[in-house]
Amino acid sequence: MAQRNYYEVLGVPRDASDDEIRKAYRALARKYHPDVNPNNPQAETRFKEINEAHTVLSDKTKRAQYDRFGTSGGQSPYQGAGSNTGATYGGTGGPGGPGSVDFSDIFESIFGGVDPRGRTAAAGQDVEQKVEITLEEAFMGTDRRFQFHTANGQTRTITVKIPPGIEHGGKIRLANEGAPGYGGGRRGDLVVVVNMAQHQRLERRNHDLYAKVPVDLYDMILGGEIRIPVMGGKSLTLKVPPLSQNGTTHRIPNQGMPLRINPTQRGDLYLQLDVVLPTQLTDAARDLFIQLQKS
Repeated sequence: MAQRNYYEVLGVPRDASDDEIRKAYRALARKYHPDVNPNNPQAETRFKEINEAHTVLSDKTKRAQYDRFGTSGGQSPYQGAGSNTGATYGGTGGPGGPGSVDFSDIFESIFGGVDPRGRTAAAGQDVEQKVEITLEEAFMGTDRRFQFHTANGQTRTITVKIPPGIEHGGKIRLANEGAPGYGGGRRGDLVVVVNMAQHQRLERRNHDLYAKVPVDLYDMILGGEIRIPVMGGKSLTLKVPPLSQNGTTHRIPNQGMPLRINPTQRGDLYLQLDVVLPTQLTDAARDLFIQLQKS
């Protein structure tokens, strides 16, 4: 095969990192492998190009020589290659020699199944399922039931436990509950992605909770006590000191969301005082405010 630009073959820039090259290779190898595309010569040719590019760019010495001279030295990893039904494509030194590409290694790293002849079963794709929960459900933990259709048309029901403390965008992976594999390979995974519904009163930031507390003008000036509902169906008493300023924030320790890694620990609750001004005044009350203003 005529040598192509290896970076273009993998779809990466010339300054790509080793990790970027490895990820690009794995994605392309999964897509174009002959066992996933049987009787497809174009896919087989593309697969050979991908592995040739990866063989060079994943090797620091070969990559440096390729970047400098446009060649990695030696012959192509696929010169003298035989049918794709063998376990390897022969490289320098013949089949199985240095530079050869082993189907078993490729499938073991990408698909999870191995066969000495290269005819292996591919793992099924992961299935992503989004679910919306409330802040209260995220605090306590909850269950969700999903129905799926199997390959033979039967309906299957799965119950997913959503742990306390899970955050917006959090994922729960259930092994072997995804799409069926190819050729008898293992099933993919079911990945549940959590969306958090907006709460009417509370705002969540990581494991902390924030809320505005309406306080009337008289309690802000003279001081007072206010009952505040908190997570878990409980409430607490917030003491407002005399002459409190609008926007003052009080931190209540250990009244936020539980930590997913340790639900016995919780974040904090932050309460911001929000003064409520009177909308109507009696003549007597107005006179009092005028006297206060003058004083």
